[in-house]
Amino acid sequence: MNCDKKDLLLYAVTDRAWLNGETLCSQVEKAIKGGATFIQLREKNLDQKHFLEEALEIQKLCKKYNVPFVINDNVEIAKKIDADGVHVGQSDMEAGNVRKILGDDKIIGVSAQTVEQALLAQKHGADYLGVGAVFKTGSKDDADDVSHDELQKICEAVDIPVIAIGGISSKNVTELKGRGIVGIAVISAIFAQPDITKATAELKALTEKTVAND
Repeated sequence: MNCDKKDLLLYAVTDRAWLNGETLCSQVEKAIKGGATFIQLREKNLDQKHFLEEALEIQKLCKKYNVPFVINDNVEIAKKIDADGVHVGQSDMEAGNVRKILGDDKIIGVSAQTVEQALLAQKHGADYLGVGAVFKTGSKDDADDVSHDELQKICEAVDIPVIAIGGISSKNVTELKGRGIVGIAVISAIFAQPDITKATAELKALTEKTVAND
């Protein structure tokens, strides 16, 4: 496995929806200062040139703070900038093919909604799984709901770390206690908040309690 499960505790996924005049890089830095342990750059609507420029900028920031940095979906850009890895969904490139392109030392995360998908991703070389949506979410239009029982079954079925994603906030994160996750991935719970650093710190403390002794 190419990432420490401790790095997956509070996994921040970027979103340009709440920039409000700020740069994405400045918001990511606030999240890291608040305790985000992993950064995923997610861009669905940016052209390749600007995506590449942004990826290089945030990669530099993550290196400064020694926080793992992966790209969502875009294997080409991840390879071009030598990112720490990539996260792919079920409709994207299969993990084994990603591994052939990026190499054995890169982090590969895969989204999964079922035990079958989780086992297949593990077999194909995924380093971790993102499972969700565990709560209703407005951030990902394509996210299927995953029950907390199914989340637990996935955690029990695989040997690689599992993080929960989808609609998670400081108000509901503790409901995931005892399910076997090592962390959570969030978007709006960090980047839509008026004080990103404070929101991240509060969420991290709650997540630590949630995953303790699991």
